[in-house]
Amino acid sequence: MSYLLRRVGFYLFTAWAALTLNFFIPRLIPGDPVKSLISRYQGQLSTDAINSLYVLFGIDTHDSLWDQYVDYWKQLLHGDLGLSFTAFPAPVSEVILDALPWTLALVGITTLVSFALGTGLGVLAGWRRGSWVDGLLPATTFLSSVPYFWLGLVAIALLAGPGSFFPSSGGYEPGLVPAPDTIFLGSAVRHSLLPAATILVSSMSGWILSMRNMMVTVAAEDYITVAHAKGLPERRVALNYAARNALLPNVAGFALSLGFIVGGTLLVEIVFSYPGLGFLLFRAVQAKDYPLMQGIFLVITLSVLVANLLADVAYLALDPRTRKEG
Repeated sequence: MSYLLRRVGFYLFTAWAALTLNFFIPRLIPGDPVKSLISRYQGQLSTDAINSLYVLFGIDTHDSLWDQYVDYWKQLLHGDLGLSFTAFPAPVSEVILDALPWTLALVGITTLVSFALGTGLGVLAGWRRGSWVDGLLPATTFLSSVPYFWLGLVAIALLAGPGSFFPSSGGYEPGLVPAPDTIFLGSAVRHSLLPAATILVSSMSGWILSMRNMMVTVAAEDYITVAHAKGLPERRVALNYAARNALLPNVAGFALSLGFIVGGTLLVEIVFSYPGLGFLLFRAVQAKDYPLMQGIFLVITLSVLVANLLADVAYLALDPRTRKEG
């Protein structure tokens, strides 16, 4: 219990530090978001209205940076993330909630599928060295080192284009209204195939390589030799003894992957103009949208910290040595 409490305290401190950086970094970006917003209204706003916008968005130049920081924490504690410049006058929370399901559906499903397939193939490749699965090692090594967005560009160049079944951008056909019907869902699935395939191929290759190497290491341990000497079935030794211990490092990696679901594929969403959090963050940076950037960074930060905490809890449950040290 003391180990877990120490980890929780560490993550609370990390959350404070990350949210503090979340406040300062957007304000260090050159440019004035209010002036960018004013330009969209082509001089139709009065001086009083402009001053009101500075106060409304919490970047009033008459307030000190410390006062802005204190107000920032007051708003966070009340669940107020402010108003978005990009989708003015929509609240940041609503803008994020509109984009979050797209990212969760795309990256969440592909992360779960890639982990399951990659771990299973990695167990097979590491336990049966020299088999056809193990022969895929050079390809998996190459694909695991290739960035998502590069595979996305290659996929667009080879598979997308006029008359192609695979769209090159967007989350659904223009003109459709998001609704839980077969037409919209079919269009959304078709638009997600290419970005999902690029994420799946790259991330699955990494899981295969990682699990295969751990299986090779674990297979040389003494307890595996003892299990064979007892005459235990090959399948039981592979799954209950070797794979169970080789899986521990991948648990931490999988938890981190879950944390990065909300923001880890920013470049993929930009390449495909996919309407998720990554593409939304790109638009927010372009518009100098402080509140929206801070809101997205907040979601990403909390997701990663919660995922790390879950990884620590999983280690406590799976590895008795961690419980003993705690």
